[in-house]
Formats: sequence, structure tokens, C-alpha cells
Amino acid sequence: MKKIALVILNYNGVRFLEKFLPSVIEYSAKDAEIWVADNCSTDGSVELLQEKFSNVKLVQNEFNGGFATGYNLALKNIEADYYILLNSDIEVTEGWIKPVIDLMVSDSSIGACQPKIRSYYNKPQFEYAGASGGYLDRLGYPFCRGRIFQSLEADTGQYDDNIEIFWATGACMFVAAPLFHKLNGFDDDFFAHMEEIDFCWRIKSLGHKVMVCPASTVFHVGGGTLPVGSAWKTYLNFRNNFILLYKNLPHDQLYRVLISRLFLDGFAGLKFLLQGGFTDFIAVIRAHIYFYRNYPSIRRKRKKTIRNNVTKIYQGSIVSEHYLHRIKKFNELKKKFS
Repeated sequence: MKKIALVILNYNGVRFLEKFLPSVIEYSAKDAEIWVADNCSTDGSVELLQEKFSNVKLVQNEFNGGFATGYNLALKNIEADYYILLNSDIEVTEGWIKPVIDLMVSDSSIGACQPKIRSYYNKPQFEYAGASGGYLDRLGYPFCRGRIFQSLEADTGQYDDNIEIFWATGACMFVAAPLFHKLNGFDDDFFAHMEEIDFCWRIKSLGHKVMVCPASTVFHVGGGTLPVGSAWKTYLNFRNNFILLYKNLPHDQLYRVLISRLFLDGFAGLKFLLQGGFTDFIAVIRAHIYFYRNYPSIRRKRKKTIRNNVTKIYQGSIVSEHYLHRIKKFNELKKKFS
């Protein structure tokens, strides 16, 4: 039997723990050891766990290091063959663990895997953070089977096959524990957002696969810690995406992609400004200033990162496909995946 540790990272999510932890215990306890890793919450989360969920193991981080450092610190203290990294705002379903673990056990080259992610508030619809598997286009924009930018598809079974993807969502990621530690986990400097894409890219550069297993389904609230419309979220997304590309792109693609992204990020910033999003406009500028100010340390990271050609990158531009050609569904994309 493989040892499985389900680890929920929590920061001031007492309302989600109260709502979702009972079903997590009901549908997961027979398959996995359940942990909550608390990121120094101040809302009574720890007290709730100690009083009402004493059967759940607790690890308390000494500070809030975001998603990346929070998990890195917690998982140093948890021994397992497989980790399930689960957001606190997810409703799981009966039998959700076994299909994913069975798939990973059947193929030792699988480093990470995700279930199908649907919306908690609109259950027939895919959810933004993962849908039925994540991809990047050739310019580094992420999208999913079932979600292109803000366009979300209804789940009619169109993406129910187990396939290799580019990235698995951090909202619900199954990962081989030895590989997590071999890669030193997530990049601490990302704090939150895109750290799972960086992690999956590094998994793939080592020759491992990232998969989606739609036979398992969970329902995600989304925006529980950083809501849509947050300038801080905008800052993290733009900053971390640029660092992600600089760290991981092969040399022959690096400068072409980064120059293209400078122009496209500039257009995105102007769009925010014209739509009245002044704080988002400033966030895009701050994101790039961070990159230039910290270039020496980011460059050192690039030198330490193993970079091999990886697969499942969309060879078109998802920006062009969506905004110019009005493509809103994954299965309507015209270009090939590498």
C-alpha cells in the first residue's frame, strides 16, 4: 500500500474548513492521512481544528509564506509516497482519490496529476483554476481544457480522457512525494500564482509526465484567498509569469518570447487603464520593475534550472485565437501541440 498524505494549506480560511472539511474527511480518510498546514492564521482556524477536527493532523507554519513556501515548509514534516495538495475551498466527491492514485501507480513516469475541476457555484461548468488540465501557449499564456481566459465551458464529458497535460492545478494536485523533494518543491519567491506551472515545467524537464484524470471530480469555489479584481493578484500573475518564462525557456526561444511579452504586457496594462483599472495598471508596471530589480538573483535561478525541450505547448497564440478569432472552446483550437 502506498502512503498518501492529503494536505490542506490554510490561511484565515476558517469558513471553508467548517464547510468543506467534514466531506473531505468522509470521502478521504480511508485512503489518505489528512493534514492541515496552517499559514499563521489569525481567524480562529487553529482553534476550530483543535476543538472540532482533532482527528486531522495539524502542522503550523511560523509565518505566512503564501502557497509556495507554505507547502514547502509543511511537507518537510510529512512523510508519504504521494501528496495531495488540496485547497481549503474545495468540495470533494465520493471515491475521488483512488482513480488518480491508480493512474499514477500504473505509470512511474507520472510526476503529478489533477482531477477534473468544476465550479462549486455552477456545478455543470468547469472551474477557472484547472478545468480538465492546464496548458501553455508558445508565448507562455496559460489556459485549460474547458477554460480559455474567462470563457468557461460546460462539462458535457468532452474532456473525459486521461491525457498528458502541461500543468496540473495547485488547487488540487497529486504529486509523487520523492519528486517533490528532489525538485526542492515550489519556488519560494513566487509566493502564490503560477508556482504550480513552474513546478510542473521542472517536472517535465526531468522527463516525467503531468496528467489529468477526469474520472475524479472535485468542485472549487475559487478566489478564496485572493479574489478576482485584486491588484495584488494581478501583480503576482504578471510578475510570476515573466519569471516563469525566464527561468524555464530554452535559450533559442528566450529573447523572442520575452520581447513579445513585453509588448503584450504593455497592451494589457493599457487595457486595464482604459477600463478604469488604475491599480491593475500600476500592478503590471510593478511586476516588471520587480523583474529588473531582481534580475541577478533570477538569472542565478535560471542557471540552476534544468531546461530540456518539453511537450504539450500549444504552438499558436491563445491571445490571438481568443481575442481575434473569437475561439472560446479548447476543442476549437486550430494549431498543434508540440
